[in-house]
Amino acid sequence: MFDNLSEKLDKALHVLKGHGQITEINVAETLKEVRRALLDADVNFKIAKEFTNTVKEKALGQDVLTALQPGQLMVKLVKDELTALMGGDVEGINLSGDPSVILMSGLQGSGKTTFSGKLASYLKTKKTKKPLLVACDVYRPAAVDQLLVVGEQIGVEVFSDRGNTDPVAISKAGIAYAKANGHNVVIIDTAGRLAVDEEMMNEIANIHKAIQPQETLFVVDAMTGQDAVNTAKAFNDILNFDGVILTKLDGDTRGGAAISIKSVVNKPIKFIGTGEKMDAIDVFYPARMAERILGMGDVVSLVERAQEQFDEEESRKIQKKIAKNQFGFDDFLSQIQQIKKMGSIKDLMGMIPGAGKALKGLDIDDDAFKHVEAIIHSMTPLERATPAKLDASRKKRIAKGSGRSIQEINQLLKQFDQMSKMMKMMQGGGGKKMMQMMGAMKGMQ
Repeated sequence: MFDNLSEKLDKALHVLKGHGQITEINVAETLKEVRRALLDADVNFKIAKEFTNTVKEKALGQDVLTALQPGQLMVKLVKDELTALMGGDVEGINLSGDPSVILMSGLQGSGKTTFSGKLASYLKTKKTKKPLLVACDVYRPAAVDQLLVVGEQIGVEVFSDRGNTDPVAISKAGIAYAKANGHNVVIIDTAGRLAVDEEMMNEIANIHKAIQPQETLFVVDAMTGQDAVNTAKAFNDILNFDGVILTKLDGDTRGGAAISIKSVVNKPIKFIGTGEKMDAIDVFYPARMAERILGMGDVVSLVERAQEQFDEEESRKIQKKIAKNQFGFDDFLSQIQQIKKMGSIKDLMGMIPGAGKALKGLDIDDDAFKHVEAIIHSMTPLERATPAKLDASRKKRIAKGSGRSIQEINQLLKQFDQMSKMMKMMQGGGGKKMMQMMGAMKGMQ
């Protein structure tokens, strides 16, 4: 996410290194590179120019932070302006109404149907709501089937009416069904098109007028860059939507849409999609995203994810085992599973300050620990509990059972021993402990 932009901004801000004070000349040189980095990320030229002009004015008028080095001051100014450009404060979702009606809009291929499911799953688990998905795409082949599959996957009911070709009537019927069956949130998945057209806009406008939703969300593929911003403006002119959903931020996105969409449509980014799984949805925090873009990491989000996935009782048991030198491969396997639930390993590592540079050019697969799991699953319960019993003959059997080499097994044992010692030293470190554990695990890939 934003790897290229982060690298270029880092290089641009390093221009100030070695200068004793901020002057108009070195600020201009730095901001010229910042503007180039933004343009390369597909940020609108006018927005990029206004951004750098604002930073320049603040940098040259700065008289209260003279104790900081120029490079540090410039990073802070850029971070603050990036945060403001992307919306400033985090925006919540409006769940008033009984039921709360959420209308999803966007072009075909933006990930609208999948994200409808992600949002339903999020509201079900994080907000303890009882959502209903309503299939109003009457044009795309298998659109209803896709939503039914998504609904089954997350345990959320889907309302559909295959015999009806009127999306307005279907949406009304879906809301009536929700009221009659105790659903307090209705998420309406509408049809998309390959491009903005009058027929599409009229249809979505008619649905909006008929159901008067509490939230109208525009789903956009972040990988489409400036085109995403232009499409958002076209939809906003018709719908006056409440917020933006950016999908596919885990892909090779240049980041222009995330940075500039708020200033164009004056509507907040509310959620982002960060993967294909149904739990790959995050609330959008402008300040946290700005810090990640500038390579500062996002420790708060990392700890929040850890708190969601790590079982406190299980953690206490493991701490006791570590203290007694009883930490075994079953415990290690449990830790791997919990970390994997938190999301993409590379995404998680990117949340650790300074890790972005270390990961540059490193391809970390989501199945990076598959061979480690295979080795552990090939061990007997006794071997998992007491790794010291793994002699040459046992290693040979495990290698054959897991399809890995004896050298890999020896490497895993060595790293496991190092990590066990490290964890014992860090007992009581909470989130910090987990992050260092992840760093140790990276070496096992």
